[in-house]
Amino acid sequence: MNHTTHSRRFVIPDIHGCALTLDRLLSGVLGLTRRDDLYLLGDYIDRGPRSREVMDLLISLSLKGYRVHTLRGNHEEMFLNSCRDRNAFRLWTLNGGLATLESFGVEDACEIPAHYHRFMEQMPCYLVLSDFVLVHASLDFSLPDPFANREAMLWSRSLEVRRERLGGRRVIGGHTPMNRQEIERGLATDRIVLDNGCVYPERPGMGSLTALELDTMTLHFQENIDQ
Repeated sequence: MNHTTHSRRFVIPDIHGCALTLDRLLSGVLGLTRRDDLYLLGDYIDRGPRSREVMDLLISLSLKGYRVHTLRGNHEEMFLNSCRDRNAFRLWTLNGGLATLESFGVEDACEIPAHYHRFMEQMPCYLVLSDFVLVHASLDFSLPDPFANREAMLWSRSLEVRRERLGGRRVIGGHTPMNRQEIERGLATDRIVLDNGCVYPERPGMGSLTALELDTMTLHFQENIDQ
């Protein structure tokens, strides 16, 4: 199939160290080209076995001229905090961080090479497109500015959306694992959650990495091949 005729926009959430699955989704299922925009909703690391390889793949795509837009998730946030704070380090290791340390072959977050820290540090918490707002978790509509609550963008599981506060845009996020039916139903609403729990193949209806093609609202699933 020839994908080079026009640019497409894909959104992928919550990769969690599943580098083989991501690579298969991008190259095999989507046929990603340099004309496409790839929006990633955070949680690249932890839980799955190949966090380092996920980061290397994203960095290498950018270096090769692919249009990759990486948002920050709560797992990147926990990792970045864990180098500065021992309590944060414990929280991170209890939430899948040990798999990341193992992937890098180190025992402490501060031993992970600096360019990975820099890569994660520069990730924004949200992106506003012409038709959608992309965020890892949720926005806080109790505030005059829904983008003012950084914590909500990384951690909240709220499904509230007030489109009139977002110039009519709908919100797309990850963070909360949903089965395929829930994800498909969400496409018709103002609040689309794309996380199919790639690292939870044992849960019914989960265990795949999702990509949403924004201009056709087509879902693509790649079953986890990392575990």
